[in-house]
Parts: sequence; structure tokens; C-alpha cells
Amino acid sequence: MVRALSFSPKLPHAIAAGLFASAVIAGAARGEPSPPQDAVVAYDVRVENAGRETRLIFTLNACVAHQAYVLDQPARAVADLPEVRFLIDPSQGAAANKRVAANQPHGRAHARASREPQAAEPPALSYRFGRLAPGKSRIVVDLPGPSEVSASCIQTNGAAALTLAIKPTDAAAFRAAAHAGADRQAQDARAQMEQADATAAIPLGAAEAQKPLIVLDPGHGGVDAGARGRNAVEKNVVLDFARAMAAPLRASGRYRVAFTREDDRFVPLQERVRIARKLGAALFVSLHADSLRGGSDGVHGATVYTVSERASDAEAARVAESENKADSAAGQEAQEQSGEVNDILFDLTRRETRAYSNIFAKYVSERWKMAATLNKNPRRFAGFVVLKAPDVPSVLMELGYLSSPQDAADLASPQWREKAAAQAALAIDDFFRSRSEGTAQGDGQSDSAATAAQPAQRVDAAAVQSAPAEPRMP
Repeated sequence: MVRALSFSPKLPHAIAAGLFASAVIAGAARGEPSPPQDAVVAYDVRVENAGRETRLIFTLNACVAHQAYVLDQPARAVADLPEVRFLIDPSQGAAANKRVAANQPHGRAHARASREPQAAEPPALSYRFGRLAPGKSRIVVDLPGPSEVSASCIQTNGAAALTLAIKPTDAAAFRAAAHAGADRQAQDARAQMEQADATAAIPLGAAEAQKPLIVLDPGHGGVDAGARGRNAVEKNVVLDFARAMAAPLRASGRYRVAFTREDDRFVPLQERVRIARKLGAALFVSLHADSLRGGSDGVHGATVYTVSERASDAEAARVAESENKADSAAGQEAQEQSGEVNDILFDLTRRETRAYSNIFAKYVSERWKMAATLNKNPRRFAGFVVLKAPDVPSVLMELGYLSSPQDAADLASPQWREKAAAQAALAIDDFFRSRSEGTAQGDGQSDSAATAAQPAQRVDAAAVQSAPAEPRMP
């Protein structure tokens, strides 16, 4: 862990260079590549209290442009930056591990101070930082209540201090500022979507276009690290597994494969769904890894989730609630979900899609246990935003628990990833074979509608109406 040291405007260049070198070494120990020579790097962070104002101070090797604003529901301060390499242990931003630093008197002054009334300690500050997209990074701070934020950067002696100053404000002023912040993000999102539309299409020959497209969705990413284990973070674990899973699919020659992200960046939940639909995905697999606070208590193994308006149990509801907060964790304004369409063909297509999702969940759970461990209750369902495409069969796989020593060791092992990914690929074979043969079976009930290569095609209404509206637990 990079130790949080105080930044002084007069910090000698040699000390700044030493801190930078230490951060690079610590980053390498966490598996992070060394930054290029011209990269802007953040290598230290600390929190200070100055009366009513709380300051979050990052030490960088150079100043950067910055835009700071606030968002509501929940209350957050956001700072958007050009791309910055954060060589800082992300766990430092967890509120449970962070106490606000205050200058403490020493000697006789300390003795006198200890007898005087002390001001209440400000609340712990929870924050996150990381890459948002190519060329962009972000810092997100969870606010205890209505607050205003300002940002500044001072360069001196080979180092720079980027400071976010946060102090309380009244509710009306905060609402107005949060509305302006949401407008700023909406404009940026429209520009990013136009750019993404220009690059999202996969060039295809006639033969290649006939192959089913599998969209793999490594969860979280960039500023949203996801769950944490002792020596791993979810965003990296699931990206490694997605790459391992893509290899046998591509090698088979039977499928095309696309990713919602191929590097450490953040992709909003509804954008992940939009990518799958725009590309014409035949199957969408969202990959995640869970973690339980206070130890695993023996809980381990993979779980396969499908979508439903109601949760199968309290654990499924907890996981869905956590995963659905990804946009908020990344400092994104909440996106309104499109309303339900009251159209019989739309409803039939959606029901067929959910039936297919349940069928694939059955196949992947059966295959998974041949190479890896399943949770004691391996198939669940809940209202996951990322699984709500009405015309793309979709599942969410929690590969294991980073809080479980057994699962964490497996997920870190290239050999384990290769074996487990091979079984997941075989489950995809099973799924498409059953559809082409018209033999798809889900939860003990026949689904005679499973005959088309693409789920968005017109469906047999009678067959779909006979499919189960909700998955049944095995």
C-alpha cells in the first residue's frame, strides 16, 4: 500500500522523486504496468480537515486540467480529469480505512489541548479514482450531505497538489448545482455515444456474419473497481476471465466474440446492454466476482443469475442492488430506464428471451461443476439492469467470492481460468446445439420455440406462452 504522506509546496524534488519511485514499485507489486515516461501520475493521496472544509489532496508529477461538480441521489462530488495513472492502492478510498487527518499538537501544547473541548471529528471520507475512458480519468467522493466542491492544482518543486475542497452548503444551492452537474454529464454522454456508434460495428464477411455473436461483459472497470479481495479487485479479475473465455470460443471457429470493454475503463450499465443489442448479440454473458464483508464464513463458489422482476431470495436481491449501483459508484448521473412497451409481440419476444436465458443458465451451471466449484445455491434471479435486453438471452455469472481464500486463489490462477473458461465455452456449444436441433430444455419444461439462430426473430406465440414466466430453482 502506498503510504499517505503530507504534501508540502516546498517538497524537495528528490523526495518527490523518491515517493514516485516507491509508488511505481508498489504498483508493480499489485500487477500494474509501469507508466510511460510522459504519463501524468498520481502517487499519493491524503485527506485534511480545515474547519468546515474537508480537502482531498492528490500528489501528482504534474498539474492537469480539472472540472469539479456535484451530483445528487446519492450526493457525490466528481472531478473529471485528462487521463491520469493512479499508482495508489484503491483501498485507501474506503471509508472504513480512512480517518480524516488533522494537525495534532505535541508536547506541552498537546497537554493543554487535551484538556480543552475538542471539535467533533468530521465524517470519514469515502472516495474512488481511476480511468473513465481513453484519455479521461475521474475522482468520485461520497458526500455526507449537501455540499459544494471546488478544485485547484498547484505545481512546485517537481510535484503538484490537486486539491478537492468540500464544504457544507444549503439544500437549495446543492440541488441547483447538482442539476447543472447532471446537464454537464448528459452533454458529455451524447458526444461519447456518437463516437461509440462510429466504432461499434464489427466488419464482417458473408460467412462470418452467420456465426452467432457472443458478447462478454467484464463488470465494473476504470473508476469503479467493484468488489475487493485481499490481493485482487473485481474489475481486473473478471477482465482476465473474459479474455480466457474468449480464447476457446474464437479458436472453435463457430462464434464471433465481442467485449463491452477490453481494458480498464468504465462502461455504464445501459450502455453495456445497448452495445449487445446494436451488435446483434445472440448471447450476453456478464462476468462478476462477489465479496462478503467480515469474511466469507465458508461461502464460496460460482452463481449464475438471470433477470426477473422479483428476486429468488435475499442474497440475489443484495447482489442485484449492489451491481445496479455501478453507475453511481463511477460518478455517473442515473440514467432513466426506458418504459415497458405494451405490445404483444414485444412481450412474446421478451418472454422467449428470458426462457432462453434460463436454458443457458442451466447448461453453464451443469458444465461449470466439471471444472470448478458452484455455490450451494448456484442458480438465482433478480432485477439486474444489465440483463434487461428484451431480445438478447443474458446471464450474469458471479465467478466466486474474493472474500473466500479458495475462490480468490482459483480466480488468480491462469490454469484454473483456462479450465473453467473451457467449460463455459462448452456450455455455449450445448446451448446453440440445442437451439439448432430444437431440443432446448429449461428447468424440466420443453421450449419448442428454440429453433431460430437469432432470438429477435419472429416467434411462435403459443410456444412462448407455455414457457415459464420465471425460472424455477433446481
